[in-house]
Order: sequence, then structure tokens, then C-alpha cells
Amino acid sequence: MQAAMDITARYCSKEMEAYGSCVASNPSTWQHKCLELKMKVAQCTSSHPVIQKIRQDCSKEFVEFEHCLRENQDKPTSCSPHVARFLGCAETVDLTGVDTNPVPQPS
Repeated sequence: MQAAMDITARYCSKEMEAYGSCVASNPSTWQHKCLELKMKVAQCTSSHPVIQKIRQDCSKEFVEFEHCLRENQDKPTSCSPHVARFLGCAETVDLTGVDTNPVPQPS
């Protein structure tokens, strides 16, 4: 989960900051008031070219990490090596030709 958050924070920071501010400003009603911003975060993470490329190139490492989490639900820290392998893979993905700063599509 932290790996996904790290990547999301890196490539969808504007959306994450807006969502986080909304949640902080609406402690008792954030689930309703911040839904649109939450959807924008989800849209960014699913459509950002860099994240798509990482998902494609590092799918094996991510699947192994997810499998570890399922097998070790009571001790997720035992999956730290899997997270490290996934993040290591993500860092080595060749982003040549990938638009790292795409223009957001209107909602």
C-alpha cells in the first residue's frame, strides 16, 4: 500500500493535496464532501502515463507484493522486501517517450 501511495504522491501530488485538504477541512463529512476529489485521485492514478508504464513493466513485482500481503495479512511488514523490489523496479523503468506531465483531461 505504501508503494502505491509513494508513486501516487509523486505523480498525482496536485490531486492528493486537494483531497487531503478537503478531508482535513471536513472531519465529520469528508466521505461525502470530498468524493469528487477522491475520484480525481483515482482517475489520475489509473490514467497517468508514468503509472501505466510502471504497472506494465513492474507487474510481476507488484503481483508478488500483493500475493505476499494476502498471505501475511496479520504481519504485512514481512512483505517489506517485496515492496523494495517493486519500488526498485519502478525506479528503473525507462520513461523515454512517456509524457511525464500530461495535460489533465476535463472532468
